[in-house]
Amino acid sequence: MKTIKMHLGERSYPIFVGAHLSTLGAYLKKRRFSGPVFIVTNTAVGKLYAREVSLGLKKAGFKVFAYEMADGEKFKNLDTLKNIYRKAIRCGIDRHSVVVALGGGVVGDIAGFFAATYMRGIPYVQVPTTLLAMVDASIGGKTGVDLEEGKNLVGAFYQPKAVWIDISTLKTLPEKHIRNGLAEVIKYGVISGRKLFGYIEKRVAKGISLLDWGNIVHRCAKIKTAVVEKDEFETKGLREILNFGHTFGHAIETLSRYEKYMHGEAVAIGMNLASKLAQLTKKFSRQEKRKIEALISKAGLPTLLKEKWPAKKIIDVIKRDKKSKGGKPRFVLPFKIGKMKVCSNIKTNSVKEVLK
Repeated sequence: MKTIKMHLGERSYPIFVGAHLSTLGAYLKKRRFSGPVFIVTNTAVGKLYAREVSLGLKKAGFKVFAYEMADGEKFKNLDTLKNIYRKAIRCGIDRHSVVVALGGGVVGDIAGFFAATYMRGIPYVQVPTTLLAMVDASIGGKTGVDLEEGKNLVGAFYQPKAVWIDISTLKTLPEKHIRNGLAEVIKYGVISGRKLFGYIEKRVAKGISLLDWGNIVHRCAKIKTAVVEKDEFETKGLREILNFGHTFGHAIETLSRYEKYMHGEAVAIGMNLASKLAQLTKKFSRQEKRKIEALISKAGLPTLLKEKWPAKKIIDVIKRDKKSKGGKPRFVLPFKIGKMKVCSNIKTNSVKEVLK
């Protein structure tokens, strides 16, 4: 097991890569948590891993309660959140309790936001079971829910007490979810530089083993940790680079009502569009743009939209993105693999040209 430490003063916490679900209870007991544990999971993950986590918690002496939400991004909303609040109240969950977010990015986001807001904040632990959540969503304390008007428009920065990553859960992850997570892995390759990008290229071409996944998750987690430590609340412009592909991607998810595209698929298209926009504005070479597009395709991810939405419709949603200022979109663009910039001076006509 490898441990990464997120250094954020009193909000610091460990990220364990290679932990075991069954020993989470022993870890929480060692950390001197004593209240009831409230597991938030979904129907797909619950039937696979909720029992193993619960048994480990009970063995350590914890009383355990659980809420199972429906599976899918379209359920990451205020209605589901309201149901979680009500179940927690019925179970007697209080400020001494611990929330366990057991699942992918959707579960982690909504369970984290529940923990941030229930009784004005109670402790929680991220236990990601998908590749996407392991490399990205479970780390950094971003929590929230979606609105019809846009993705993650309601949320809070709220750091977990630990991130508990059991790589073996990837064995049961469907192939489409592996590809979904690969989009975020590719994102880290573009952000960090040629070394990781090349490593990912080779592994995607040959096939990735469980040992490789452990290494990939560890490397991506270290990159995100380093960025979050320098810009926890996304006020300095540094953390925004982690949104490469997400400005277009979130707009795609919103317009498809969180149903037609998985998050990673939308981000993959978004990365290709952002790379094309960087090339069009003469900030990025055609050769490197093609390398990114080729890797996305090799990973089995889409590079273009299926729908023919009007460019204005997409741009209107982009203007509501959290990174926008005064209704002016801000795009994370690559200048070369390993060098990203947040650009706010992109002309609307350039965006329209890319969306053709």
